[in-house]
Amino acid sequence: MRIGPDDVGERVSVRFRLAEPEPGGPTESEAVGWLRDWRDGVLTIERRDGSHAVVDEGDLVAGRTVPPPPRRRSP
Repeated sequence: MRIGPDDVGERVSVRFRLAEPEPGGPTESEAVGWLRDWRDGVLTIERRDGSHAVVDEGDLVAGRTVPPPPRRRSP
């Protein structure tokens, strides 16, 4: 694990175990976005579309900081 509470405000990529996976479905998922909060063992990651992934730190499998997304080109 390469991220921690000191990384709040950074863009991160995390892999985490799903709390209630579908039978026969994936047991893990990923989230990429801005780490907005890490409090009381819970991370909040804001994705590009504005949605939030809320992850218990006990479910983290891997995580790292990543560079900001590339600028979008104007049409």
